[in-house]
Amino acid sequence: MGIILTVALVAAAIGSGLVAGIFFAFSTFIMTAFSRIPPEQGIAAMNSINVTIVRSPFMLVFIPTAILSVLIAVLAVIDWRGVAGIWMLAGAGLYVVASFVSTIVFNVPMNDALAKVSGNGAQAVSVWNTYVKDWTWWNHVRTIASLLSAVAFVRALMIL
Repeated sequence: MGIILTVALVAAAIGSGLVAGIFFAFSTFIMTAFSRIPPEQGIAAMNSINVTIVRSPFMLVFIPTAILSVLIAVLAVIDWRGVAGIWMLAGAGLYVVASFVSTIVFNVPMNDALAKVSGNGAQAVSVWNTYVKDWTWWNHVRTIASLLSAVAFVRALMIL
């Protein structure tokens, strides 16, 4: 089980780090840039990203990292390794709950609602302004959780 656990931790650390980087880009400059352009352009750009991302290599990192995190949590419980197990569970929990599940529960429904909006009327402007604020806040949560998950996985590797 040692080699499987090591490979899973390395892959999960890399995966959660990559995901954190993508989320970080959205939190620090993409959403800010979108908020500075006319709402109809921001809506169109974000809707285009939301359609593109589900068919992109991002999904080959985002979903498998969640699966690896669950595997790591199971391995941590089955073969408890003390402090390393705590770090493994912390990394897995952070990624699965605060990155993966929060995406499904918060960001995706906002994306779905935005997909129904077009134009530059008062309703579109209102939806867009709320979307940028709320979506970005939840993206900050995902960014921090993914980064801390990567740190926890690396720390577990250091202790093993």
